[in-house]
Amino acid sequence: MATLLPTNKPFTGSPLKLSAPLGAAMAFLGMEGCQPLLHGSQGCTAFALVMLVRHFREAIPLQTTAMNEVSTILGGMDNVEQALLNIAKRVKPRLIGLISTALTETRGEDMAGELKIILARRPELAESKVVLVSAPDYEGSLETGYGKAVTALLDGLLPADGPAFKDARRVNILPGAHLTPGDIEHLREIVEAFGLSAVVVPDLSGSLDGHVPDHYIATTLGGASLEDVAGMGAARLTIAVGAHMRAAAELAQTRTGVPSLVFDRLTGLEECDRLMSTLSKLSGRPVPERLRRARSQLEDAMLDGHFYFGGARFAVAGEADFVWAVGGLVTAMGGALVAAVSAEARPHLAGLPCAQVLVGDYQDLEDAAQAAGGVDLVIGGTNARMSCERLGAGHVHAGFPVYDRLGGAHRVSIGYRGTRDLIFLIANRMIERSGHGHGAAEQDHAAAVAAG
Repeated sequence: MATLLPTNKPFTGSPLKLSAPLGAAMAFLGMEGCQPLLHGSQGCTAFALVMLVRHFREAIPLQTTAMNEVSTILGGMDNVEQALLNIAKRVKPRLIGLISTALTETRGEDMAGELKIILARRPELAESKVVLVSAPDYEGSLETGYGKAVTALLDGLLPADGPAFKDARRVNILPGAHLTPGDIEHLREIVEAFGLSAVVVPDLSGSLDGHVPDHYIATTLGGASLEDVAGMGAARLTIAVGAHMRAAAELAQTRTGVPSLVFDRLTGLEECDRLMSTLSKLSGRPVPERLRRARSQLEDAMLDGHFYFGGARFAVAGEADFVWAVGGLVTAMGGALVAAVSAEARPHLAGLPCAQVLVGDYQDLEDAAQAAGGVDLVIGGTNARMSCERLGAGHVHAGFPVYDRLGGAHRVSIGYRGTRDLIFLIANRMIERSGHGHGAAEQDHAAAVAAG
């Protein structure tokens, strides 16, 4: 069991935490025909936009109410109204995701009341559904904002009375912020392998998977539709991935009556087996042969890879559910998790097999790693690179943001295949490093294979 230790520093020198509005905007990007709108200053929106563009390497539709000093003091209702009117006229989105920021939340604006007034007196906004989410920067981090946005989407779009019919083959999926578009696509493929159909909300695999559109569109291109959300009550089960998606899953179950199941992670043999067992019972079918084959490949990868994990020292930094998934894998493979840093304190992180989980920044990661005698590999986003240089450690690029590598949106680290590939990625990075006894590890591996 790990001890959760919040930082007591008066400032953040090497930031790890990402803002909640950024996470909320990411969730809305998984909705079809959507225009996310941040109610705050232009600088806040520009920063979020740059982060999203650099990570996904795609055009990101993101707008702002452009608050200034005067509107911040007197109130931003006029800014919200004008922004909504401009977007509805020029873009004609099916959905507008209105996201608050610390600037407006600190002032104490009654955004729900103001939005109600605006929609009542502006019939020209009737063609666009507006969903409001409160996501101030000072509460939580990226996963927090993402989870709040998904909950707000379900609250605003799920009808009070569900559909009169049930689709025996339908499964709802609520993917967490730590899943890549590639992860989401692979999860859908797993569900469909059992003869089931998956409705994913939000669906970044349809909007930010790196495809080239036939024409320019100012809103999101692809993703979950409003009809997908409205029809969630017809499903037999809702699967949520990530602890930060629990509130959304509970709301979906309360509103639709469809039972929900939360997987805190889908990386690792035991977690994948639980998913396969669930889908097998739900569909009434045995686990398909190709998935059984993938499981066998994962077992072989674990046997091959444990020579390079055993005795190695790892550090993991990122959002809470990312740290939980990756940290759990490296320790299950025999590695030592000597430093774990999360953007926020989440109770389930206490279950990590390490001494402590720090809630802080990359400087805290460096301090913890040095106090423990150093690390071999740091697993985290691009911003961990300077810490790796100072620690003399290798770097496995993963999490958010990753902007100095290509193909991040297509990387898969869930399911049998994704877990296998992640093991290979980490093990190969260890092989690349010198002076860590890999010659002996390779000799042990060769002897084990020869012995059968």
